[in-house]
Amino acid sequence: MRFLIRLLGGIWLATLIVSAGFAYMEVREERERLIEDLQRRAALVGYTVGQASEGLISRGAKSGYERVVSRFGRPDRAIAIYDAFGSVLGATSEVRPFLGPISPLITEAIEKNEQVARFHTVAGRLTWVHVLPLQHDDRPIGATAVLLDAQYLDAADWNLWRRTAVRIGVLMLLVTGITWAAVRWSVTRPMARIAEWTKQLKAGQPVAPPPDADASLFGPLATEVTSLARTLARVRNAAEQEARLRLAGESVWTEERLKQFVEARFGRRPVFVVSNREPVSHVREGRGVREIEPASGLVSALQPIMEACGGVWVAHGSGNADRLVGERIGLPSADPTYTLRRVWLSDEEESGYYYGLANEGLWPLCHIVHERPRFRAADWHQYRLVNERFAAALLEEMEKADEPIVLVQDYHFALLPRIVKEARPDARIALFWHIPWPNFEAFGICPWQEDILLGMLGADLVGFHTQFYCNNFLETVERTIEGRVEWDRFTVVRGQRTTHVRPFPISVATEVLDDPAPLTREGLLAGLGVSAEILGVGVERVDYTKGLPERFRAIRRFFERWPEFRRRLVFVQIASPSRTRIARYQELAEEVREMVRSINADLGDRGWEPIVYRERHHDHREIQRYYRHADFCMVTSLHDGMNLVAKEYVAARENDDGALILSRFTGASHELHDALLVNPYDVEDMAAAIHRAVTLDPEDRRSRMSRMRAHVREHNIFAWAGLLLAELARIPREVLNRPAA
Repeated sequence: MRFLIRLLGGIWLATLIVSAGFAYMEVREERERLIEDLQRRAALVGYTVGQASEGLISRGAKSGYERVVSRFGRPDRAIAIYDAFGSVLGATSEVRPFLGPISPLITEAIEKNEQVARFHTVAGRLTWVHVLPLQHDDRPIGATAVLLDAQYLDAADWNLWRRTAVRIGVLMLLVTGITWAAVRWSVTRPMARIAEWTKQLKAGQPVAPPPDADASLFGPLATEVTSLARTLARVRNAAEQEARLRLAGESVWTEERLKQFVEARFGRRPVFVVSNREPVSHVREGRGVREIEPASGLVSALQPIMEACGGVWVAHGSGNADRLVGERIGLPSADPTYTLRRVWLSDEEESGYYYGLANEGLWPLCHIVHERPRFRAADWHQYRLVNERFAAALLEEMEKADEPIVLVQDYHFALLPRIVKEARPDARIALFWHIPWPNFEAFGICPWQEDILLGMLGADLVGFHTQFYCNNFLETVERTIEGRVEWDRFTVVRGQRTTHVRPFPISVATEVLDDPAPLTREGLLAGLGVSAEILGVGVERVDYTKGLPERFRAIRRFFERWPEFRRRLVFVQIASPSRTRIARYQELAEEVREMVRSINADLGDRGWEPIVYRERHHDHREIQRYYRHADFCMVTSLHDGMNLVAKEYVAARENDDGALILSRFTGASHELHDALLVNPYDVEDMAAAIHRAVTLDPEDRRSRMSRMRAHVREHNIFAWAGLLLAELARIPREVLNRPAA
């Protein structure tokens, strides 16, 4: 509406200026025409009166002048006759008393012996006075004055202005109506469609502007303004953060510092990331497509790095609308800084590579939980083929890059480093293993352990979360394949190839996401349909390593031991569906649902239920709201390489308050010493930890959280990337040029 008013205001002003300008010219021209008519009539009458008066004056007649005046005078025309001295000889009776003001014109005409014509006010009316000298033998003997009523000139001007005003009014009404219709049809409706179109752009879909919008205006405008706003916001935040750190004298890693570090060490070379999980997926929602950011620790960790450094992220296109959006898209969709390259897999390939070997074989093998690993030759075949597929896509993307930086992620791509190293010896390759590495005896049950180890050792650098996992890996290598493990340098030497093995505890970005519609605690609880004095939260994939059944047993036991907290405390479990095609995960999902139903049925009271279970995908902004308002967070994995939920919760606690209940069997427990550490297999221990979390002295609680926040802030995701890339940069160039052994 404001835009329409401003637009109409501008049009009205322009219309008024143009119309008034033309009206002024029209009035002026009309007045000039009327004055010319006055001059012509006055000159004609003056000449006639002069002919009749000259004989009388030249003879010295004393009378006869009144007859001339009476003959040629009219109601709108007065006549006056003067002698050579300017004395009135005869004049129209109505104006005779008011002839004094025109005496100078009479004198001027007689002295100059030429006609004089001007406007004068006579008897209170505007009058055109035309004076004609009378001559005898070429010398002036008198003058005649013709006085024409010119009052109608002002009336004519005002009539013309009134007509112009009416025309302007009608024109403005017409322009307003046409403009309103044009704006609604050509701007408002297209902009509404552009709003919908921008949603598709945010989802990464490279679509053209809507067909009824002016592509030359709306297309670039929608793209550039959004991109500029996002860039400026990011740059401003980075600058503010750097300024705060300089003032505080701190050396915390930031997005900008990581960018400068990569440029200093590697130049402007892009970073290439390979992972199974894509940073965003696109799914069909009704007739549209929605962009989803998966609740993945790997994505949470790597996305800020790619936004800082740029490059290409190669991942499996798993969304059911990914093919519709495209194989290569820019991300983030609002302001692209890197490229997502999708690799398409058939159902058979995905079943064997991902669900089979990776998640029914390597996942339970490395986590050492109560689930038997399953190894099938067909799965191994697909695993090898998919690793080759991803390697081919990666090599294609970095074909024109010199000494590319490659960060291979996780157990899905154990074979890929060797394949890439053989094709590109100049590439600097780091493999980061996001899950635990078991002892050599446990790993020894894998039928293809040698192939997996040789594939991993194709990397220049292999990273794990903890030194304990590094030791397990080196011992596995030492006992399984030919090669020399140098324990003092933590390297594996095979022929001329050297692979460095280092611990890099992964972390998160500590900047809390801006929430365009921030929720209060009351609003969050109202959205859940509950009321509670104390709020707890858990955020997990539905996976048997996360200890969800054990956690819910502990919550039941807590309410049994401390019934005074019933109706006062509500625990919200955010559960993201995971690997739903695997039977074990299906069984677990049903087991968890049944357990929640049972606990709520047994302990619930008058509309209050102790557990609110939300089993669906949540984006990071939704999860941040729970982190911000939860009094405590439970991370009770049975075994986890790191578990970034713990660090995300700590990073979100801007008020330095809240309690973290953390499993001793997570990598995060080696860093967050101020968490309430528990044995997830001990139900009584966890129940007691919940009680301690909600009764902890406020000063002690804030002190613990403050120390954990300081640790996460200092050891953030940018520091992790900086340490990993710094280690990669230290590898000599001559070592890089040796193919994998």
